[in-house]
Amino acid sequence: MIETNRPAAAPAEDEPDLLRDQFRQLLRYRRLLGAGIGVGLLGGVYLGISTADTYVATADVVLRAPTDDPFNPSLAPDKAINIGSERQVALSSSIANEAAKKLGVSASGFAALRSGLQVTNPPQTMVLRFTYTASSPKEAATRANAMTEAYLLKRQEALDVTRDKMVKGYQDQRDPVAKSLDELVKQINSMPAGPARDAAYSSKTDLQSKVNSLNSNIAKLQALDMTPGRVTSAATPPAAPDGPGLPMSLALGAAVGLALGLLAAWVRLVFDPAPRSEGDVARALRAPVLGYLPRDRTGGGPLLAAGEADPRLAEEYRSVAFRLAYDARFADRRRLLVVAPRGSSETAAAVAVNLGASFAETGKDVLLIEADLRTPVLASQLPTDAGGRPRWSQAPGGQGGAKHGDTEWPDGRQLVVDAGESGAFDLIPGERVRNVARSLTSPRATRLISEADSPNSTVVVLAPPVLSYADALALVDRVDGVLVVCDPRAVHRSDLSRIRELISGAGGTVLGAVLHAPLPGEKRGKGKGAAPAAAPAPAPSASTPQPLTREMAEPEQHIPGDGTDTVALRTVRMGRR
Repeated sequence: MIETNRPAAAPAEDEPDLLRDQFRQLLRYRRLLGAGIGVGLLGGVYLGISTADTYVATADVVLRAPTDDPFNPSLAPDKAINIGSERQVALSSSIANEAAKKLGVSASGFAALRSGLQVTNPPQTMVLRFTYTASSPKEAATRANAMTEAYLLKRQEALDVTRDKMVKGYQDQRDPVAKSLDELVKQINSMPAGPARDAAYSSKTDLQSKVNSLNSNIAKLQALDMTPGRVTSAATPPAAPDGPGLPMSLALGAAVGLALGLLAAWVRLVFDPAPRSEGDVARALRAPVLGYLPRDRTGGGPLLAAGEADPRLAEEYRSVAFRLAYDARFADRRRLLVVAPRGSSETAAAVAVNLGASFAETGKDVLLIEADLRTPVLASQLPTDAGGRPRWSQAPGGQGGAKHGDTEWPDGRQLVVDAGESGAFDLIPGERVRNVARSLTSPRATRLISEADSPNSTVVVLAPPVLSYADALALVDRVDGVLVVCDPRAVHRSDLSRIRELISGAGGTVLGAVLHAPLPGEKRGKGKGAAPAAAPAPAPSASTPQPLTREMAEPEQHIPGDGTDTVALRTVRMGRR
């Protein structure tokens, strides 16, 4: 037989499929996404309201260096002017003081006057852009122009002071030389002709050259054009407030909030210990996911799904049974152990019952063994009749069908479950015993499970949660194939890995997993909550299936040694959830 369901891990997926899967996983955290969008909208409202009465006016100033020939192409203004330093000067307190004097701003408003100014420099230009923000259009334009004029005035004063100092310096150098020249001229006029007078004439020429050079420098400085710059664009009152407006602010806030929500969801997804997808379950168990039970039919209803008004659940069980039938590991021995990780076994019991009905529908002789000897309830939940094929669970010596309670489990009692159109299958109901470990490992239990070796026979065993009790591990080596039934949102990936390790260590194989949604009354990561008190109801009969509850299986009194306080066969360390 060709083995079709044997992947040890989830199959490789294409990158678009992985992206779609990750996006679907992020959408699981709708509260985080909603909180992010809400925060973004609040920020958008604040931005829209805070900028509703904010006006911005702008003035541009082109700077120029002092020059005696503005049309000389060899002059490079960017070499004579440090635009970064000029920007810092424009933002200095001296410029603000000059503007405050012109505007009549008091000392208390000086800080506010200075804080509203921003000066920027567009790249590759000699332009300073004065941007002023105020609460009214007129005030913004007035203060921007005042700041611009104050800067140009201060720059003009600085250039004039620099020129005057240089002129004074040249004059200070020229005056002594000119005085010496005048005295030398007087001496030459009174000297007779001869070598002495010729030497005096030579000295006079040198002094006259120095005076002429200094006069030339002074003339050049006095001829410089000291214009500091010009205003190319004066500030005008803005027609509309600055900012995107309330609609645009809300849109931007929603976009930013969605991004924050996605980031928070991604962080939550990374640190979420629960399986994020069916692929995570498959990788943790190293076995495929055989089915996902529909959400609205996973709990609170009858165990048998056959004949339901909504056929989706029954079809899903048939699909799981079909996949198991074509798995070579199950087809070799046809022994299936159905367990849950921890907590409630309600869904695991429903899976075991409906798989038995699905196998019976294909014409197989099915035996369902309720190995949950701590809370046995299947006999009261299923439509059963006494009887059945005599080979099932027959006691030694041919004492089949012994009186209930005369022997330890299995005591030979057998029931036939009517599965409607699917047919019928046999049920070995569980029984509360004094020693669970001894009953599960007894020779009669071993012979009972070995009935699957008969032609056209299948045995399905229901055991308690594998991480809560060691009962399932005592049966693994007899059954081989294990089916794990779990809610992916209520189990951790580490729990699934532990289950696989425990089952492999006991000599068994995980055939696959069946996933389901949380049962009614359950919360994520927690067991079933306490059910509200109900009015007394009549005892359940074989013809009236009742909801599977632990209260029906556990009497109020406690019998010492009834199996609830037995020592487990294999110690399983319970993890704190």
